[in-house]
Amino acid sequence: MTYSLIARNADTGEIGIAVASRFFACGALVPHIGARSAVATQAFVNPLWGTEGLVRLEAGEPANNVLADFVSRDKGQHIRQCHMLDSAGNFAAHTGSECVDWCGHLSGTLHSVAGNMLTGEAVIRATFDAYAEASDLSFPDRLLHAMRAGETAGGDKRGRQAAGLKINRGEAYAILDLRVDDHEDPLAELDRLLDVSRERYSHVAPAFATTANFSGCTDRSPIDVSIAAEEERRAKLGTSSRSRATQRDD
Repeated sequence: MTYSLIARNADTGEIGIAVASRFFACGALVPHIGARSAVATQAFVNPLWGTEGLVRLEAGEPANNVLADFVSRDKGQHIRQCHMLDSAGNFAAHTGSECVDWCGHLSGTLHSVAGNMLTGEAVIRATFDAYAEASDLSFPDRLLHAMRAGETAGGDKRGRQAAGLKINRGEAYAILDLRVDDHEDPLAELDRLLDVSRERYSHVAPAFATTANFSGCTDRSPIDVSIAAEEERRAKLGTSSRSRATQRDD
């Protein structure tokens, strides 16, 4: 039902998952990310591979051990697909023998791709290669760029409906968590949401509390300066807001 990409940003330590599918709200069930590890559970999805897997990976268990245990315990393992990244930076993947063709996975040093119900192997390869070759892009843009390459190569053979993009920055919570649950072009809609996030949200996010700083930044001044600079930049470029928000002036 899905193809997904897990990646670790070597420069920042951020971990991200991008997913696309002809399945409603795939962004709600597939991606699971912690401070140091990640799981994408898909095909005939078993959400517990994500929730239990993440707890165990965050505790330091190797990905191949966790995955082998799931395969041995789950009577539906033949219709499951999962890939995961452990806290040591190692990937492991499983594609069940009865996942719908085309299905398979491909893992490298810093990123992994898995998919099922695809038009062909080219979807996985295009996604994998596009991410590897786009080191000049920001992390979220790089993830979306790779997913669009997979879609151009054929994507989900049933069509398009939903997509998700989730990034953690060394904390248990996501620094960015975007979902498109039902859309004719979900990756394009994710791109719009990412652009909207850069108007204000991405300037506020660095102020969030962390395990090292429980209070985070409580001074709004640098946030306001950063937002104003972004507004000025967009004005100079003649770039209008893509937000669909409404505003009350009373």
